Amino acid sequence: MSTTTTAPGTVPAAGTTPGAAQGPPKSRRSRRPGLIPTVVLLAGAGYCLLPVAWVLIASTKSSRELFSTFTFLPGTGFTRNVADLSAYRDGVYWQWMLNSLFYAGVGALLSTAVSALSGYALAKYRFRGRESIFNILLTGVLMPPVILAIPQYLLMAKAGLADSYTSVLLPSILSPYGIYLARIYAAAAVPDDVVEAARMDGAREWGIFTRIALPMMLPGLVTVFLFQFVAVWNNFLLPYIMLGDDEKFPVTLGLYTLLQQGASAPALYTLVITGALLAIVPLIALFLVIQRFWSLDLLSGAVKS
Repeated sequence: MSTTTTAPGTVPAAGTTPGAAQGPPKSRRSRRPGLIPTVVLLAGAGYCLLPVAWVLIASTKSSRELFSTFTFLPGTGFTRNVADLSAYRDGVYWQWMLNSLFYAGVGALLSTAVSALSGYALAKYRFRGRESIFNILLTGVLMPPVILAIPQYLLMAKAGLADSYTSVLLPSILSPYGIYLARIYAAAAVPDDVVEAARMDGAREWGIFTRIALPMMLPGLVTVFLFQFVAVWNNFLLPYIMLGDDEKFPVTLGLYTLLQQGASAPALYTLVITGALLAIVPLIALFLVIQRFWSLDLLSGAVKS
């Protein structure tokens, strides 16, 4: 027979049994609010991934299968579609892909370098007009790119650079949003005490930036590179205005020309869909590589700390 003892001077609460567990048990209602956001997120993810799933399935269908019935069952013509796309105009599609890799890769690298220098200078140096320059950059972030497309074309045409690789590459080097991110990250990741200690040790400003600040800013700069790469890869309006030679087209503009020709030759629609699917592959690969880099950086930071 078990007995329950109470401390002297304490009175058990009314309606409770001495020795009972303190606190009410968790009810099922407390778990329900977490289910609603999960359902909403899953519905949003499904809505965003539905076009990608359709492109993936439609690229496996031949022209007859694509226009006969609308189903989400895979077809049997994927390898033939890739072969026809590669054979179209002696492989001009792969020239478009190389052009996009050049525009996006070189443009993103140069833009990241400019953003790192500018962001570090705006974050760590005190000079007259610094805040005014930063406010102008914020205005550039809010300005739609379509407004700048025509002035950029007029400048390139005046300099004799229209219809060239440079006409697409140069405007992508300066990214106001990249400079903004670099400044915010430099201010947070590079302590002022570390910079001052390096100056007291006799380090030059360029050495402080390259040897001390740049490694600290690297995770943020990887984000800047990713955003700029995706922006240039998906850019359509600027190449459409600047370029006239279709062998210099990026893949976005090249697929648009194929789509326009598909009005008179419906067989080209399968090439457009297959080309759109292949154009996503470099972006997916880049995201996977950078995700791995972010994970390694977080682990190394935890070890160092």
